[in-house]
Amino acid sequence: MTTVIKRGPWTVWKDVIFALFAREIRTGFNDKLGLSWAVVNPVMFIFILSFIRGRLDGGESHTIPTFAFMAFGMLLVQLFLQTLSAAASSIKKNKALFAFRQVQPISAVIAASLFELLVTFFVMLGILLIMYFLKMDIQVDNVLLFLHCLIGLWVFSAAVGMIFGVAELFVKEIGKVRSLATRPLFFISGVFFSLQDIPKKFWPYLDWNPILHAIELARFAAYPSYGSEGVSLVYLLSCIVISLFFALSIYSVAWRKAISR
Repeated sequence: MTTVIKRGPWTVWKDVIFALFAREIRTGFNDKLGLSWAVVNPVMFIFILSFIRGRLDGGESHTIPTFAFMAFGMLLVQLFLQTLSAAASSIKKNKALFAFRQVQPISAVIAASLFELLVTFFVMLGILLIMYFLKMDIQVDNVLLFLHCLIGLWVFSAAVGMIFGVAELFVKEIGKVRSLATRPLFFISGVFFSLQDIPKKFWPYLDWNPILHAIELARFAAYPSYGSEGVSLVYLLSCIVISLFFALSIYSVAWRKAISR
C-alpha cells in the first residue's frame, strides 16, 4: 500500500523556491563562460576605474586603497541593479509555471534574487583572491555593518524589483521606464566618487539615494578612517522596511489579477 506523505505549506513553499533557484542556476550558467564571466566582467571594470581614479588621487582615496574604494562601489551597485532586473523580470519569465497552484510569483522573485546574491558572493570571492595575489591590503574592520549594507541593499533591490515586476504585467511600458530610471544610479550612487569629494551644500541632492548610503557605509565598515559623515544606517534600514512593506502590500492585493492578464 502506497504511503502518502503530507507536507505543510512552508515545506511546499521551500521546495518550490529551491526548485526555481536550481532552475536559475542552470539557465544562468549554461553558456561556455558561465560563472567565470560573471566574476571577470565586474573585476575588469574595477581595474579600469581604479587605474583612472588612481592617476588622479595617487592610489589612495580618502585613506582607502583606490582598488578597494572602487570594488565596494561596483560590488554593491551591481548587486542592486542585477537583483532589481532579475526580480522584476522573474514574474513574467515564470508566468507559465503559475498554472500550478504551488508556484506563486513571490517564489520566483525570491529564487531570482537569491541567484543574484550567490553571484555577488562569487564576485566578492574573486576580488579578494585578486587582492591577495597582488598583495593588496585586505581589511574589513566591522564585518557586521558590512553584511548589514550588503544584505540590506539586496532586500531593498528585491522589494523594488517585485513592485516593478507586478506593475509590468499591467503596463508593459513600465519595463522601459525601469531601464531608463536605473541608468543614472550608476553615476549618482557613489561608485566613482565619495561624498567627501563634493561640497556639503550639494549633499542633500544626493542623500536621498539609499544605495549611496549603503556604499559609503560599506567603505566605512571596512576602513573606519574613511568616516561616515553624511550617511546613516537608520535611513538605509528605513528605506528597506518601507520598500518591503509596499512591495508585499502591492503583491498581496494585485498578484492574482496580474498573472491572469
